[in-house]
Amino acid sequence: MKTKIGIKRVYDEPAPGDGKRILVDRLWPRGLTKEKARIDYWAKDISPSNELRKWYGHDPAKWDEFRKRYFAELDRNATGVDALIEAVGKGPASFVYSSTERTINNAEALKLYLERKK
Repeated sequence: MKTKIGIKRVYDEPAPGDGKRILVDRLWPRGLTKEKARIDYWAKDISPSNELRKWYGHDPAKWDEFRKRYFAELDRNATGVDALIEAVGKGPASFVYSSTERTINNAEALKLYLERKK
């Protein structure tokens, strides 16, 4: 996948450079209306499972294992991944997420996964 994909917290102000805004969380962000979020596509089917999300808890010591487990979930969900790739299109696009953790989150992991699939 050669499309430029950015990563952005959903609570940060939308910007024209975001391109398509793709929410990659299983749960809708608290306190945010659909109008304010300006989400073009909600990819909840490819977000980490509830079990994985709760196990991980954004613990930096679990980051590598989280990615391995998440990538395995994505490998088993080809339909969801294909739908995401179609939603991204020719880009640009931004994966938006709600976590306060800005560097070791599922949006970053998903971007790494797609870059590996090139």
